[in-house]
Amino acid sequence: MAQLGRYRFLTIAVVFHLIYIYSIFSIYFVSPIVHGMREHHVENQEAPAKRLVLFVGDGLRADKAFQSFPDPSPGIEDSEEARVPRPLAPFLRSRVLEHGTFGVSHTRVPTESRPGHVALIAGLYEDVSAVMTGWKLNPVNFDSVFNRSRHTWSWGSPDILPMFEQGAVPGRVYADTYGHEFEDFSKDALELDIWVFEKVKKLFEDAKLNATLDAELRQEKNVFFLHLLGLDTTGHAHRPYSKQYLHNIQVVDNGVQEITELIEEFYADGKTSFVFTADHGMSDWGSHGDGHPDNTRTPLIAWGSGVARPNVATSGVAKGHEDGFSSDWGLDQIQRHDVSQADVAALMAYLAGLSFPTNSVGELPLSYLDTDPKSKAEALLANAEEILEMYRVKEDMKKSTELRYKPFPGLGDETHSVEYRVSQIQKSIDSGDADDAIKQSQELIQLGLQGLRYLQTYDWLFLRTLVTFGYVGWIVYAMTTVIDLHVLREETKTLRTVPSIIIFSSVLVALYAVLFMQHSPAVYYAYAFFPVMFWEEIWAQRPALIQGCKVLFGHVSSGADQFKLSLAVIASLALLEALVQSYFQREIFSICYLLATSWPAFYGPEFMKENVFLVATWILSCMLMSVFTLLPANKVEDLNLILLGGLLMFVVGVIYLLFEKAILVDAESSKDELSSSSVDSLSRTILGTQVGLIALAMIVTRSSVWYIQAKQGLPNGSKFVGWFTLVASLTVPFLHGLRPNSHYIHRLVVTFLAFAPSFIILTISYEGLFYFAFCLCLFSWMRLEHHVYNHTSSISKAVSTSANPALAAATGHLSSLKDGHYRALTLADGRIALFFLFFLQSAFFSTGNIASVSSFSLDAVYRLIPVFDPFSQGALLILKIMIPFAVMSTNFGILNRRLGVAPSALFMVVMAVGDVMTLNFFYMVKDEGSWLDIGTTISHFVIASLLGVFVAGLELVSELFIGGVEFGTGKTGKVEMKNGSVHGKTMVNGKINGHTS
Repeated sequence: MAQLGRYRFLTIAVVFHLIYIYSIFSIYFVSPIVHGMREHHVENQEAPAKRLVLFVGDGLRADKAFQSFPDPSPGIEDSEEARVPRPLAPFLRSRVLEHGTFGVSHTRVPTESRPGHVALIAGLYEDVSAVMTGWKLNPVNFDSVFNRSRHTWSWGSPDILPMFEQGAVPGRVYADTYGHEFEDFSKDALELDIWVFEKVKKLFEDAKLNATLDAELRQEKNVFFLHLLGLDTTGHAHRPYSKQYLHNIQVVDNGVQEITELIEEFYADGKTSFVFTADHGMSDWGSHGDGHPDNTRTPLIAWGSGVARPNVATSGVAKGHEDGFSSDWGLDQIQRHDVSQADVAALMAYLAGLSFPTNSVGELPLSYLDTDPKSKAEALLANAEEILEMYRVKEDMKKSTELRYKPFPGLGDETHSVEYRVSQIQKSIDSGDADDAIKQSQELIQLGLQGLRYLQTYDWLFLRTLVTFGYVGWIVYAMTTVIDLHVLREETKTLRTVPSIIIFSSVLVALYAVLFMQHSPAVYYAYAFFPVMFWEEIWAQRPALIQGCKVLFGHVSSGADQFKLSLAVIASLALLEALVQSYFQREIFSICYLLATSWPAFYGPEFMKENVFLVATWILSCMLMSVFTLLPANKVEDLNLILLGGLLMFVVGVIYLLFEKAILVDAESSKDELSSSSVDSLSRTILGTQVGLIALAMIVTRSSVWYIQAKQGLPNGSKFVGWFTLVASLTVPFLHGLRPNSHYIHRLVVTFLAFAPSFIILTISYEGLFYFAFCLCLFSWMRLEHHVYNHTSSISKAVSTSANPALAAATGHLSSLKDGHYRALTLADGRIALFFLFFLQSAFFSTGNIASVSSFSLDAVYRLIPVFDPFSQGALLILKIMIPFAVMSTNFGILNRRLGVAPSALFMVVMAVGDVMTLNFFYMVKDEGSWLDIGTTISHFVIASLLGVFVAGLELVSELFIGGVEFGTGKTGKVEMKNGSVHGKTMVNGKINGHTS
């Protein structure tokens, strides 16, 4: 490890973190899909219905479906009658009041279209990672209601329908989709739903002239699926409380009524079942994906053949409304029957007389069925046998791989075996005790689900132990590497002996043998490899760890020194804990920024007086930054704030363009001419172009916002100018290479201007103001850290060794370095690493809420990509999120060079310290409780884990942005800092021949 290079270390860091991020899915969210189950269906019963119609209002919230609002229809807003609140879905409401059964369908995270539809149609909750395949055309690898039907006709989005068509029995599922270009967020999304309704009407019209089609339609066990995407698209573009979204509900209700009447007239046999629901809800800010109740509560209405009629309470409030959620729906007299989303698949399969999907974990909701108790008992028993069939297959798989399998206690012996329990239920049915049979079947279903969970979590203890040892090993390993490379200068020898190699190798071989015999996935071998590798390296490098601690803490001798060190450690741990808690409460950043304003005061009034302007700038920037985490993370488009942020960026560019020479000379820079007139002219032209692009970004953003809000569609001209501005702003800065100006302030300004147009085009509210304040804060911090370093270094020269052995030892160590070498790290550099880690978190949280990554609204990307394209739109969103990190890496890289430390030294410290938070979040992950809690803790762990990858990437970005930066003393005795090394002069205590760089 002593010879471990910088890039090799970064490579190990990236690979380790990416692999260990996946551990959360290996432990908590292993795919539940298995194959080889026998199918189960209700025997000896006539199917309640001959066909089934499924309506899915994509993105429809439960409350909006039933609440009353003023009429949102276009063109009548000013009429007196329109202002009177009324239900927006009168037909669906009539089904609830007179014809069927209703309730709330509770979804699970991720509340995205693919997982939601899979739960509805297959009765299966996919693992969270399935959201990554949410828009891919990939064959389904699970059974579904559609696959069990005789034939399924489906209409709707090309992002949903094909995944149920591909992989099903060939020819069984027919999917008619519109093109992706129809999903244009800048236009009226009502057309998407109208298209579906018109296609259904055409099918039945064609059947009147096509005998073959007519015969197919009249067969039993057919399913019709209408996917209505308009609500989701409208909600994203306008929010679910907007008139556009509410009017879309009216359109859906009218369409559902027309299709219902059309089908009932076509068949005229009263043997059709109808189900209306949604795949997920939508938050007030027009997004979904997490476990917020607005995203997980969707409407469920069933009516038609085989469905129970409403249960009306004669007095008081009917059952099911106890939570108060439906208190303003005007349906208190109608019993509400809530279900889990996967239960809908079991309901549809029973109504249409189909076998239950073999991967379904849904429980048949008996309250929705219009049949006798015995039939309900028989149906529920078949449902239980289907779930227990999955348990049997999974248990057989686990038995075949485990060395010492321990069975699930609830189903593990003869008196509790599946066969015995099923026979007891059948006896109750045969004896006429249907209620007891139903009770036993419900208990058996719960036992089956618990057994499936037992098998799903069987390897948890082993995997958690591996991951814990891996993260702790990485933290110690990284710190040992830092000490060896950047404190001791690789002066210690590695103590790797034959016995130690044999011991660690034996541990690894034993782990691999267990994994091999258990047929474990390949990634498990990586989980086992890293802890052994890290701890073997730590053991071999224990002399470096011991010696490094002596060097770093050797000055701590007196009681006062120990007290100061203790306070520093407590403060550092408190900051790390504050960062952990900030994932839950963004306001903690405001407190931290306000506390940070007092930081310069710790260096005395003389330091404050000497750097009064810099200290004032730091205090101002911290106070500005403290405001953003007090603002709502879920933003609404505000053109005035967008333009204000753009104006501040524009003003910064103009000021620098006009006073460039004065600014650079005043910044402790070279006193010589910056460049010849020709060079200066071209450089200023390029800078002027960058400033002009900011103005152009403001103009095109204003135009695009107007067109989108007016629902006139985004003109190609606005789209072209927007893309041109974005691409040009990111490419024009490279033209500075024609006439390089290597001053660090010039490089920072160029970087600031390069990303400014992106932060205007891709912003919806105060994000541009944040970008301005964040860059100001980083610049102030970078310069302040350098002044603090010079101040403490100058003090060390005036203090004797006995009075302050720590500073004297550091001075002696630095003075002994050869020309061009980096200085060694000290304990004081830990503060810099913590500041960087703090800014790293702030770059994300100041404009968003980690509890919902979806709080980063997609509204802005509609100005460039108005047509639904989740991966391209997501890429633009990620670009916007990454910009502050790029700016931060530039400032940190320059600070590294100004302090004379190795380029990777402080980055490595940040990577080690940051994983203290990751390990914290690993133990905070929840797999039980509300899905909001579960989804939030998963997000926390993944984001904290990615910080290690971010930091490794930021170091490389830093090198790209600051390559060739110079710090000099003028033409006479010019000193350059390239790649972190001092060329030409000796650097001692941050000064070069007495002049501060």
